[in-house]
Amino acid sequence: MIETIDRNSFISIVNDIKKDIKSTQIKTFQQANSNLINLYFRIGKRLEENSKYGNSFIKNVAESIKNEYPNLKGFSERNLKRMKRFYSEYKMYDEKVPQVVAQLPWGHNAVLFEKIKDIKVRMIYAEACIKNCWSRDVLINQIENNYHLRIGNGFNNFNKFLPEQVNSSANDIIKDPYVFDFLTLTDSYNERDIENAMVERIKNVLVELGKGFSFVGNQYKISTDNNDYYIDLLFYHLELRCYVVVELKNTFFKPEYIGQLNFYVTAVNKTLKKEFDNETIGLLLCKEKDKLSVEWSLEGISNPIGVSSYKIKNYIPEDILDKLPTEDDINMHINID
Repeated sequence: MIETIDRNSFISIVNDIKKDIKSTQIKTFQQANSNLINLYFRIGKRLEENSKYGNSFIKNVAESIKNEYPNLKGFSERNLKRMKRFYSEYKMYDEKVPQVVAQLPWGHNAVLFEKIKDIKVRMIYAEACIKNCWSRDVLINQIENNYHLRIGNGFNNFNKFLPEQVNSSANDIIKDPYVFDFLTLTDSYNERDIENAMVERIKNVLVELGKGFSFVGNQYKISTDNNDYYIDLLFYHLELRCYVVVELKNTFFKPEYIGQLNFYVTAVNKTLKKEFDNETIGLLLCKEKDKLSVEWSLEGISNPIGVSSYKIKNYIPEDILDKLPTEDDINMHINID
């Protein structure tokens, strides 16, 4: 006798199957990529072992492979030279490719060993690529912005209010300075301009903030009986399982900024935080700061708060903006032509 299945049970079974398929697809891709990276490593080893035959040797190898496999890509003379260097960079690891390196696509690996000489620093970026799912372009941008010098910096009191495991993870998401690329801004930008630019380019902002940030809203209203308050930017961190309140200040750090942010964090805890959420975190971003002012300001605060500076890249100088053609100028030019 065939039993009748209810809709919820059917959906649950199908979702389990889909998850299994997706997981297997990811594992298959990762395994294929790892096999390819290890192949390149072995080829690089053979090329280095035969360096005595001169520069033309690699060129001849590339031509021979092309003749045998005319449709096979990735084995040009240039790429074979990269493989040789790839082996040279990592051969000290017991003649094996480091696991974190084997998980990265070849394009990412090429960027890493061509742009970063220090292997320890290179590994920081390799691990960040995997953790944050960086594209090749994002990786290049993070290298140019010195990600390894910024991560884990900033001042905070997380160890006083967060459990050890959450504290460690929360520290990992803090950078100092944060670097935002907003070509739409002029050099006379204010706090609201920055906030609007962040909302307009929220995808780029989330990349800079790091994996796990989910945008909730800007100018998020929190109300008491007699007053309304507006939070600059509100996020929920999916890995930390907590809200993150971000306040922007286009000035040097002032102690009163901490009090304001502490109030907003408390307000989120009172109105939004659920039992299963961890403690809400506050993040103050200001143009500049000094260590003692921040440390003293955090002394009597009752919530986990971090303070970092930020930089704006690629804004438009006002004098250049004044020289740009207006829409009327463009229309007139078009009409004349």
